[in-house]
Amino acid sequence: MDRTTSPKGPRAPRGRAAAENPANRFTRLSLELEEPGPEVAPTLYFDDTSKSILATNDSPDLPFDASLNPYRGCEHGCIYCYARPTHEYLGLSAGLDFETRIFVKRQAAELLRAELMSPRWRPQVLSISGVTDPYQPIERKLGLVRGCLEVLLDFRNPVGIVTKNHLVCRDADLLGELAGFQASAVYLSITTLDAELARRLEPRASHPEERLGALAELSSRGVPVGVLVAPVLPALTDHELPAILEAAARAGAKSAAFIPLRLPGAVAGLFEAWLERHFPERKDKVLNRLRSMRGGRLNDPRFGHRMRGEGVFAEQLRSLFHTSCRRHGLAGRSDKLSVAAFRRPGSALQLDLFG
Repeated sequence: MDRTTSPKGPRAPRGRAAAENPANRFTRLSLELEEPGPEVAPTLYFDDTSKSILATNDSPDLPFDASLNPYRGCEHGCIYCYARPTHEYLGLSAGLDFETRIFVKRQAAELLRAELMSPRWRPQVLSISGVTDPYQPIERKLGLVRGCLEVLLDFRNPVGIVTKNHLVCRDADLLGELAGFQASAVYLSITTLDAELARRLEPRASHPEERLGALAELSSRGVPVGVLVAPVLPALTDHELPAILEAAARAGAKSAAFIPLRLPGAVAGLFEAWLERHFPERKDKVLNRLRSMRGGRLNDPRFGHRMRGEGVFAEQLRSLFHTSCRRHGLAGRSDKLSVAAFRRPGSALQLDLFG
């Protein structure tokens, strides 16, 4: 039997979740290779020369209006990632390209400082991770997030972070200082406690135990921490919801949130192929359960519905989540961050000089 194929379809390269590069919805031409794909798919990095660093949204489903993403694409490679279709805007695929073609905003800290110094900036909570994970492996080398946190500390501007990587603990010193101004909160995203399932779902993210360890370490350093159980995969990880919340509470989490699986655009096909490779016997059950939560489809993009789902099963999940939170002393997601300490560096000195 061929190394890259099986009765369940093509295998993903080692350490990757996606095996395919589906066609880009914005291009008329696509290339399909007859030869098997590579056993190893290396990660390539490209400079992103964006002239601004902050993005804004008006979604009622999100707890923030402004966000910062130092990277486009994510080497964690989570097969279900809702951000995968954003790579299509770069002329690439939402599949393997998203995991292996990473765009890097090397001037992130400088651009952020310029934006916060502008009189147009209205102090508000800034999210680092609105699209892709800020603490993916290359951050260990480049330190772009740390540079941005140093800027935010200079301004005392509040920040919220969501990540699947223990690397966030590297910046516990800065996050702890910001916490002293009620200006930082970190959520560790945990999908499953099953190490083998996590390896298949999220091949380059931190081990679930390491994420729990990050909760404990950050909490001990005075950083407010919570757990985001996301996404909850129906008929695959939904039964783990109480156990994840219990483990997170023991590790020091004080708040929690969850998001049911959603599969926008090309993610639906990628996830279906992943199920066929790894859980063919459960594929129909998983997808049918998801359709029952998404109005008969695999994705419901409507504001007010996309993060919650609807129907009997969605209500059962919400009930299970709230019951488990009460049992383990976890509040609903409430960052309670403050802009009261915000300042523009140098402004106080200038006021002193000019009386």
